[in-house]
Amino acid sequence: MNMTKIEMTEAIIAAKITKGTSWAAIAEAGGLSEIFVTSACLGQNSLELDVAVKVTDFLGLDEKVAYALTICPMKAVDVETVSKDPLIYRFFEIAYVYGGSMKEIIHEKFGDGIMSAIDFKLDIDKEEDPKGDRVVVTMNGKFLPYKKW
Repeated sequence: MNMTKIEMTEAIIAAKITKGTSWAAIAEAGGLSEIFVTSACLGQNSLELDVAVKVTDFLGLDEKVAYALTICPMKAVDVETVSKDPLIYRFFEIAYVYGGSMKEIIHEKFGDGIMSAIDFKLDIDKEEDPKGDRVVVTMNGKFLPYKKW
């Protein structure tokens, strides 16, 4: 019997807690970025079978979990409204407050188009600051111009 993405995620999180490991260590075992592997483990992306096996072997999970990691997900189905989680909500807030400015500047620098979320990288770093540590989020997506015909 196949495992749902929710069951897969629950198994992975339970194994992560039991093992006392981090997303960075899980990603290192899989050989891909921390953000991408975490996203796949949370059901929002898929992994190739060889990477899925490395991740599940590291966590001590069976082939059902590895197979579930390879299935292409229905993305963002768990988000019908703005998240009430304070950290996630802040990203919506950033888009609301700065989205128009970001759009204007991207159009000014690149022309009419969008930033790809498919050909995309995301990094999260910590910047120490005596006034309070800073979260550094770097989004890096390919520019895709709108086709004119």
